[in-house]
Parts: sequence; structure tokens; C-alpha cells
Amino acid sequence: MGTFLRTVAATLASAAATATTRALLDTAPPGGPDRWTRTNHRGEPISLLEGPAVASGLVTGALVAGPDARTRTAVALATAGGGAFGLVDDLAEDTSTRTKGIKGHVGALLQGRVTTGGLKVLGIGTTSLAAAFVGTRRTGSTFGYLTDVAVNGSIVALGANLFNLLDLRPGRALKAGVALAVPLAVTSVGATSGAVLGAAAAAAPGDLGERDMLGDGGANALGALVGTQIAFGAPRAVRLLALAGILGLNVASEKVSFSKVIDGSPVLRRVDQWGRRPAASAQAPAPAGLDDKSAPGQDAPA
Repeated sequence: MGTFLRTVAATLASAAATATTRALLDTAPPGGPDRWTRTNHRGEPISLLEGPAVASGLVTGALVAGPDARTRTAVALATAGGGAFGLVDDLAEDTSTRTKGIKGHVGALLQGRVTTGGLKVLGIGTTSLAAAFVGTRRTGSTFGYLTDVAVNGSIVALGANLFNLLDLRPGRALKAGVALAVPLAVTSVGATSGAVLGAAAAAAPGDLGERDMLGDGGANALGALVGTQIAFGAPRAVRLLALAGILGLNVASEKVSFSKVIDGSPVLRRVDQWGRRPAASAQAPAPAGLDDKSAPGQDAPA
């Protein structure tokens, strides 16, 4: 099957799996609907069920799109790992402590405290590295191969966290995923872009309508999959540049609010608000929820 046909098949499979999973979860949410309900930036209830639905769609699309069994396994592993450990943080986070950011969670681990965010950092790091070992092809020396594995695993893990930083307003992470997936469609693993397009198309109405949100489970899965497209489809020089950029954005997020940067740019603000409800209809600010994860001056990952 050619790349174009695999892209189309992945798009359809991902959209169908996302929509079907979301509908099934809606009929019988595990643990009851209250467990999956949070408060968004408007102070309104919003459902986290989009997260596992999108993760399911992405994994399904990746399994259809992969050019070979090795790549399919690696992409599915990274995506599922991002979704699973992100979901643990969504559902089991201790909101009384509000430990945020990679720095905060790693600091807690060094102090002997295991937060759900710390568990997510370790879990996604492990599954990303395992996916890199599976999906990275050895073309030179052992040192070169291990370097490629480390670079690829870092791209996947940091990509997962970066998309979590974007899941602060309706549709933002989905738009970023599509914006990156389209140009990455020209790579050797380009058919995987269909998984992103299909899941985004199925999830966008609920996300932009502010009924659903990705949460950590959906955002981490989306970022991990996009990361695999770079890790397994781009040449080494591009991967090193991508890693530097992704790492820089993750570090910057500890000090700079992405939301403020976007709101300060007319072009980015227009794209960010496309398809969303008008800001004028917003209610008074609500206590921070999973759709408003910013601490003062920060966009907090994890």
C-alpha cells in the first residue's frame, strides 16, 4: 500500500476510533461522570473523556499508517505510553499540592516524594526511550546508534510534554498537531500524519465547543506521536535542531506563559481563537482546572 493510501486509511481509522471510543465512554464513564469532569477557564464544567478517545484514535491510526512492523510498534508504544501516563496524572493528581513543571516534579522525586506528575515524567521518559530503541535503525557505529536513540527518545518525551503545555485553551493543541503533521507528511513515516488529522477532525467539535478537553492523556499522546514523526522520519541534522527547539520551549515554559505570548501576537491570537466561542461570553475567572494549568507567569507542564 502506497503512502497516500496509508495516509487516507490512517485518517479514516483514527477518526472512527476516536469517535467510537468517545461515544462508548460517554455511555458509561469508568468511575462515573464526576471523575472525568473538570472546570475550564470560563468556570464551566468540561469532560476529560476526549483524552483517552484521542489517544485510542492516534494509536489505531499509527498501527494502520506505519510503513513496517518495527515503525508501527515504536509509534504505537510511544503514543500509548504518553496517553496512559498522562491519564494517570489526570485522574490521580493530588490537587492540594499543585506541584507543577518538570523541575517541580523532578525536585519532588529527589526529595523522595513521588507525585503523579513525577510518575508521568518517568513513565513517558521510559516508553519514549523504549520506542526509540525499537524504531531507530542502526546505520553506523554503536556510539552513533546509541546517540540517535537518545536524541529520538528525547524528542518524543519532550514533544509529549510540549503539547501538554499547549492544552490550555480550546483547540490549541489539536491545531498545533495538525500544523506540524501536514509538513511532516513528506517524511518516510508521513502516513502517520493521517492519524493526527483523523483524531483532530473527530475531536475538534467537542474541544472547540468547550464540552471536551484533551487533558494530559490526550495532549501527551498527541505530542508523543508528532515527536515520533520527527524522530523516525527526519535526518540527523534536522532532528538535532528539532531537539534544541523543543528543549528550548520546554525550558522557556518555566518562566514564560505561552498564552501571554499568543495573546500578544495578532496572527497567533487569530489562529488560536479560530473556531472557539467568543471571548466576550466568558464568565468570571474560575479556580485553575486542567484546562487552565498556568501558574502565575508560567505554563506548567505535567
